[in-house]
Amino acid sequence: MPHFQKISELIRPPHKSGLHDLEKSLGHVFENSALLAEALTHKSYFHEHSGSVKKYNERLEFLGDSVLGLIVVEYLFRLSQSHSESVLAKMKSYLVSETVLAETAASVSLGKYIMLGKGEEATGGRTKKSILADVLEAVVGAVFLDGGFEITRDLVLRIIGGKIDQAISAGDFYDYKTELQEKTQFLYGKLPEYRLVRQQGMEHKRTFTVSVYLDDKKLGTASGHRKKEAETIAAKKALEKISSEPGD
Repeated sequence: MPHFQKISELIRPPHKSGLHDLEKSLGHVFENSALLAEALTHKSYFHEHSGSVKKYNERLEFLGDSVLGLIVVEYLFRLSQSHSESVLAKMKSYLVSETVLAETAASVSLGKYIMLGKGEEATGGRTKKSILADVLEAVVGAVFLDGGFEITRDLVLRIIGGKIDQAISAGDFYDYKTELQEKTQFLYGKLPEYRLVRQQGMEHKRTFTVSVYLDDKKLGTASGHRKKEAETIAAKKALEKISSEPGD
């Protein structure tokens, strides 16, 4: 039997709870604890502790991205027999998006276990969507190497399966901006214009408010933590407005 170090010997997480709590949330106890340690190590921490830390999580993130994508696609393929390839692609793109992965990471409290450098820690790195999404992918890659595909698939579907079913029923994967562009071009021969109304808050907690116009007619206004998110919600509102207009 190969000897694997205990997690506590590899990293010292900046919180009181042991990493066994994370393993419990994930539903997987690592045989090779070094993989979990690597998955939780952000490059900012690695650069500040290069003498004692030998790896950070970008390679595992690269692997986990592909494994996660395959699991989601397989699930969608088996579940959604009536959907075309283009619709399946939209579903997959939404479900492995930064926003959905970050929400999933937050649901297992992944943020508090990440090893961050002082700069990232000070700027709210534990709640940054990009970091949370990347670490989740790295953890998926680590579970794949540690336990194989079947265990990884069970874990992924356990923590994200509800979001998949919800997204399908609610149509959250839909590309509202493209639909609005196609509809306004077909009906009016014009393209919509997105205007930034305001942005508020600190850099890592900024809120964007966007309005979408057709010529000078406002079709919808929405807010989001990313400009693209605000534009998407505004486009959805615009489509609802156009559809409700007489003669449409």
